[in-house]
Amino acid sequence: MAKFEVYQDSKKHYRFRLKAGNGQIILASEGYTAKSGCLNGIASVKTNSQDDGQFDRKTSSNGKPYFNLKASNGQIIGTSEMYESLSGMENGIQSVKTNAPKAPIEDV
Repeated sequence: MAKFEVYQDSKKHYRFRLKAGNGQIILASEGYTAKSGCLNGIASVKTNSQDDGQFDRKTSSNGKPYFNLKASNGQIIGTSEMYESLSGMENGIQSVKTNAPKAPIEDV
C-alpha cells in the first residue's frame, strides 16, 4: 500500500515522499521549516493530485521526462523522479492520482 513518509533532512527541514506499494518514491517535496507546513503540503498533494492540470510535465537537461505537481496557487508541492520514457512518466502521474488521496502518513 502506498504511503506518505515524513522525515527530517540533514538541515533539519521537514520533507515528505510518496512511496508506492513497492517502495518506489513517486513524489518528493522540498524542505519545510515546520512539520505543520509539511503536513499541509501532503494535504495539498491529496487535493491537487486529482486535477490533471496541476501536473506540469517537464524534460530535464539530460532529456529525461519528469513532472512537478503544483498547488492551485502555482507553487510546486512535489517533484517526481527522472523517467526513462514519457510512458513511464505518465504511469508515475497515474500512480500519484490513484495513491495520494488515500495514502496514510507515517513519521520516519
